[in-house]
Amino acid sequence: MLEQVRLYLNRQASSFGRYLLEQSISLLFGWLPTFFGIGIRGIVYRLILHMDGWAAIENGVRLRFADQIRLGHGVYLDQNTYLHACPNGITVGAGSIVMHGAVLHVYNFREIPHAGIWIGENSLIGEYTVVRGQGGVRIGDRVYTSPFTQIIAVNHVFDDPNRPFVQQGITAEGIVIEDDVWIGAGAIITDGVRVGKGAVIAAGAVVTRDVPAHTVVAGVPARVIKEIQNSDVQTQRSNVFF
Repeated sequence: MLEQVRLYLNRQASSFGRYLLEQSISLLFGWLPTFFGIGIRGIVYRLILHMDGWAAIENGVRLRFADQIRLGHGVYLDQNTYLHACPNGITVGAGSIVMHGAVLHVYNFREIPHAGIWIGENSLIGEYTVVRGQGGVRIGDRVYTSPFTQIIAVNHVFDDPNRPFVQQGITAEGIVIEDDVWIGAGAIITDGVRVGKGAVIAAGAVVTRDVPAHTVVAGVPARVIKEIQNSDVQTQRSNVFF
């Protein structure tokens, strides 16, 4: 029983003292609704996380390893978002928005050195998007994810048919999404992928390899269906639904 308690605490905060501090502040102030609650948390939550300027944190936001979370000026965390920042942490750049129900989850208990989630400025993480950062996820500026997007920088190894996959380890190469990318609803980006600047990923696409800059990709697995050129400026409406 004691070992289970210790394991639980190790997955919640950097230390037992930090666990008590973060849970106490969350219990006292995390539920406060409306603009009043946002204002109180904008002051008090500086005791448990790094805040550059002012950030708006709605009620019901769940934070773990809060000392590894950095929020830029003007960041907005919507209700029921979940940030688990087990080192190397989570950074959300200035002016970025994390919408209702989104999950940013590093959960790096394998001590992978490049783990973490870094989000640039003026980006939007859509409703119920999941970002898993064991291999490191770097998201640029002005990147928009639609609802139910999955960005998963970890994968299981299953090469040996004589062993359970849970005993074969993982890969965690990381994901990079450059500036000005739009990701459609329900799209999945798998480990080891780089998405080039200005690319568009269609709804429901499963991206298993690099996406060139200024292209539209769609399908399972995703493939390039269009190149975005200057001649397209007046004809941006597409037959692909996002």
